[in-house]
Amino acid sequence: MSTASFPSLLQQFFTQRLIQQLNVSSCTVAAYRDAFRLLFSFAETRLNKRPTELTLDDLNVPFVLAFLDYLEKERHNCVRSRNARFAAIRSFMSFVGTREPSALASAQSVLAISMKRFERPLVGFLSRQLIEAILAAPDPDTWSGRRDRVMLATLYNTGARVSEVTSMRVRDLQLQPSPAVHIHGKGRKQRVVPLWRSTAAGLKSWLHESPRASDEPLFPNRAGGQLTRVGVSERLKLATATAAQQYPELAKQRVSPHIIRHSTAMHLLQADVSITVIALWLGHESPTTTHGYVEADLKMKERALQRLQSPTTAPLRYRPKDDLLRFLQDL
Repeated sequence: MSTASFPSLLQQFFTQRLIQQLNVSSCTVAAYRDAFRLLFSFAETRLNKRPTELTLDDLNVPFVLAFLDYLEKERHNCVRSRNARFAAIRSFMSFVGTREPSALASAQSVLAISMKRFERPLVGFLSRQLIEAILAAPDPDTWSGRRDRVMLATLYNTGARVSEVTSMRVRDLQLQPSPAVHIHGKGRKQRVVPLWRSTAAGLKSWLHESPRASDEPLFPNRAGGQLTRVGVSERLKLATATAAQQYPELAKQRVSPHIIRHSTAMHLLQADVSITVIALWLGHESPTTTHGYVEADLKMKERALQRLQSPTTAPLRYRPKDDLLRFLQDL
């Protein structure tokens, strides 16, 4: 039985392993923190123990599996979210295995639990016509409408993640000699994305109207602070509802900031921009991630099919030779 202090190890995991040694981003720390908050709430109900009363022996395989099951069935988390929470636990148990030899067997048994597989749906995106309707929807006669117009135009132009847009500062914008924006991306990766003249003109007008210091948010909220992810999503939702008056099909779609990002990628792909360039544009670590857009582009597949002549031979039909093969064929 392990006698190690679970609270002490968890504190070391966050302060020493994640922050000091790995130097992970604040977003990763927050995601892992939230995973353990959920774990503690579940443990309090299931084990009747407060967080400070937990031991490493409590984090056994049956308990972890029950927690993952709880996330899916009671909290209705999708498999991706379930796996993300489990990733935090796995990382901690890997750390425990190096710090507490007596808990090594227990840690390895938890690490042996597999991530749950899931179906990867085709990438969703909007047509150029629908995107243009959304970008034109915010009211240009109001301060928030003018901000939303230039913010959504920047979101589409850059294909940035919503967290990358909310974290943009005035100093990240370069209007001369070639308009571009410096993006601080996921995993501390940085990239520079060029801006269309229309986007650059909108940003120049926006800064002229609302000048601010170089370290202040490029797209602030009413109080001058940084917009939240939810705030951007709500402003996009409002613009989509307005655009849906002209294009009713928008009312049936869930339009999120990430759908705008997908649309940017698809429109670049349809314009025959190289997948490698699109990967750099979006900040993908590997072009393999970008191949998902090719899978979703039916028009590109149709063009490829037209270049290949169909075979002239008649297709053969497979006929099972005995009862066992017919049984397998009918499954």
